[in-house]
Amino acid sequence: MRIAVITRDKPGHLHLRVETRDAHLAYIKETGIVEMAGPFLDDAEQMCGSLIVLEVENMAAAQAWAENDPYNKAGLFESVTLSQWKKVIG
Repeated sequence: MRIAVITRDKPGHLHLRVETRDAHLAYIKETGIVEMAGPFLDDAEQMCGSLIVLEVENMAAAQAWAENDPYNKAGLFESVTLSQWKKVIG
């Protein structure tokens, strides 16, 4: 199943995203369940959240992945939403 992980960063925490980015990207590579991902941008074109699509067996696996994301462990996120998602186009 596909799960969309939608995150919003805490305001004023771009520095934390930048500092943790290498660990986050390494986690994506090592876990091997991210189908696509990228940051949301604010009006100044600065990263302010993420959309990550996971291919997992169940919601529990997606929740575990999200909890262990280095961004999450660093306290970057103001909110995290996980929703089952169906790919139709693309």
